[in-house]
Amino acid sequence: MATFSAEPGGDSPSVKPTSGQRLFEVHSPSSSLIVFPEDAPLRLESGQLLAPLSIAYQTYGTLNADKSNAILICHALTGDQHVANVHPITGKSGWWETLVGPGKPVDTNRFFVICPNILGGCMGSTGPASLNPKTGKPYGVDFPVITIGDMVDAQVRLIDHLGIDVLFSVIGGSMGGMQVLEWVTRQKHRVATAIPIATAPWHSAQNIAFHEVGRQAVMADPDWRSGNYYEAGVVPKNGLAVARMAAHITYLSEKALQGKFGRNLQDRKARSFSFDADFKIESYLRHQGSTFVDRFDANSYLYITRAMDYFDLEGAYGGKLANAFAGTTAEICVVSFTSDWLYPTRDSKAIVKALNAVAANVSFVEIESDKGHDAFLLDEPEFHATARGFLSAAAAKRGLAQASEAR
Repeated sequence: MATFSAEPGGDSPSVKPTSGQRLFEVHSPSSSLIVFPEDAPLRLESGQLLAPLSIAYQTYGTLNADKSNAILICHALTGDQHVANVHPITGKSGWWETLVGPGKPVDTNRFFVICPNILGGCMGSTGPASLNPKTGKPYGVDFPVITIGDMVDAQVRLIDHLGIDVLFSVIGGSMGGMQVLEWVTRQKHRVATAIPIATAPWHSAQNIAFHEVGRQAVMADPDWRSGNYYEAGVVPKNGLAVARMAAHITYLSEKALQGKFGRNLQDRKARSFSFDADFKIESYLRHQGSTFVDRFDANSYLYITRAMDYFDLEGAYGGKLANAFAGTTAEICVVSFTSDWLYPTRDSKAIVKALNAVAANVSFVEIESDKGHDAFLLDEPEFHATARGFLSAAAAKRGLAQASEAR
């Protein structure tokens, strides 16, 4: 029988496991964990079967009686399930605490928010660092290659387990936005509303190129040891740090980099004529790399970036993007940012055009911002007002109680 424990901000619902499945769930100070056993494997797009399957997740708020107020938050590449609580490793606030919480645009006084760690992740969900039941050792690169669709199929298992038939909304930015699009296309009648943010319907050649540079940096580190570094007790920190540094540049805009750092020197009045971090931007990137390796698994980075590379909704639906959205019933709000060159506005417009082609209910907002791709994670008032207005209007249309009534 499945067991449940209280989550931050609310109570987990009482749910019975599906007939024939031996599910179990445990609770730790950081996350709840549901485990689907070996006799309930997840079939991946590669054709391989993955079992057992663990999904770590956080919830906030309270699920209402008819389970109509659930919102699924999908995290980006280096995110995790700790969207609105203190991170157990870094001690920092949740990565989207500006958006999610009591009285915030995704109001946990009104909505029941679920945020799972993705399949392939490294914060409790099954990934390369998990034990391979065939060997009793960590999978390493024996872990099967996964896709964004596989991540969503794993999330469907969790939502089924929680007894939720239709999600009020699915929200995510960047890779999280790709998951939102997969929910809208794979689970057409199980999503009432959706907000894909700063994302694209496919991964471009440029983005694949940046990912390949990062992967090669990891694999060139002697401590990577062909992916088998777990048993050796080492971590390919240098390679992973360089991968993070390269990726982080793509998350910012030229204007943001120039405005924040310019050519300013770091803790010195003159050039050192060495390869120390003379410039503030160098010091900043080195800091980003060194702190990242303390919370993220190198093999997970390889697998997740590859999953993003494989993402191509147009290719998956006969070379016509509109085909992906045929029959979609969700009300969708697509959001982009003017200075995002990683997933530029033209990619969001391609999504909107495809949705319009099948007469879907879609709105589009381009936010003026100089903060680059990471703008969706930052304090952007227009973005927050957009999310709040869209969710509030959709909730009112569906008769969901106001926050004061929901408590």
